[in-house]
Amino acid sequence: MGFWIATGAFSALVVLVLMLAVLRPRKATVPAAAYDLQVYRDQLREIEKDIARGILSEDEATRARTEVSRRILEADRALQQAKAADLRASGLDRVILGAGLVATVAGAFGLYLGIGAPGYPDLPIATRIDMVEEARATRPAQAEAEEQVPFREGLPPDPRREELVAQLRTIMEQRPDDVQGLGLLATNEAALGNFRAARVAQERLIALLGDDADAFHHIDLAEMMILAAGGYVSPEAEAALTRGLQMEPRNGTGRYYAGLMFAQQGRPDLAFPIWRNLLADSTIDAPWVEPILLQIEEVMFLAGVPESMSELPQPAPARGPSAEDLAAAENMSPEDRQAMIESMVASLGSRLANEGGTPDEWARLIGAQIVLGRTDQARAIYEEGRSVFAESPEALRLLEEAAAPLTEAPE
Repeated sequence: MGFWIATGAFSALVVLVLMLAVLRPRKATVPAAAYDLQVYRDQLREIEKDIARGILSEDEATRARTEVSRRILEADRALQQAKAADLRASGLDRVILGAGLVATVAGAFGLYLGIGAPGYPDLPIATRIDMVEEARATRPAQAEAEEQVPFREGLPPDPRREELVAQLRTIMEQRPDDVQGLGLLATNEAALGNFRAARVAQERLIALLGDDADAFHHIDLAEMMILAAGGYVSPEAEAALTRGLQMEPRNGTGRYYAGLMFAQQGRPDLAFPIWRNLLADSTIDAPWVEPILLQIEEVMFLAGVPESMSELPQPAPARGPSAEDLAAAENMSPEDRQAMIESMVASLGSRLANEGGTPDEWARLIGAQIVLGRTDQARAIYEEGRSVFAESPEALRLLEEAAAPLTEAPE
């Protein structure tokens, strides 16, 4: 109620000031007819003086008086018409101004009622943060979130993978404590879009591994939970994410989902720096770059950051043969494919030997050697990479995934 009293009083004050400015008497402006009237009256007085001086006869004076009197009447009539016109114009101006002020004030109140929040209390930053934290503490659990996910079309059918996964499910029913089998089951269920089944398998895997579960295991679990919940970061997914990032703070997937979590929870001020730094640390082909670029502008606006998209750190260009390069090579003739891959592999291998490189580049080199059929060299590079990145669980996981074709799946 106090808000409406204050705004009403302020609006009335503004209207009053403007109306007083209009109603204030203006500086008098003398019409031309008033000047003419004064001149003609002066001429009448001069005629009397001329008679007294003998300059005019009585007949001449009479004719002069008649002519001047006629002009006086015309000037007076013109003066009265000018005053009436000024009065009408002044009245119309006041009516127009009054109507305009009333319309402006009414429009302002109507606009506020439409897009404003009448009666909404003040929300200091501290209060808003408390509200966000309360919403975080009471948000739906993973199971509830999964139940609320509407039906969605699955991934494109992959009959061969579906057949293998069906066999793997049967095997795991007989060998429920097979760690390697559970890892394969979780990965392939996720590849088929069966995120709930993948999440269950990954939870079982982490339970079996115990303290041996690494950052990748926890972050993979968090991702499966988020996908199973339709993109929502539940408390259970947050716990898995936090555990993984504690073990491997620079994990790109974990950092992306951490930013997504804060963005969902109304904390764009925390989401933006996470994503901004992740862009600076990524190559352009990193899987999280595109989703970040699609969302970061809105997050940046909500966080009140005065930056444009062009001022954000730009991901580094990809180096060495990518997955797309290798896929394209499969459509070439054997000779062209061999020549292209060998050229890229030689270039990448030389650079890694002389300058070093990222775990992703080592993984690409291993994959390229496998495509070339050089399994012995791929194993050698894999072992060397394990030595180079022995202190980085994330890097070791990348190398293991790249070298997966070198190992046999469980019987």
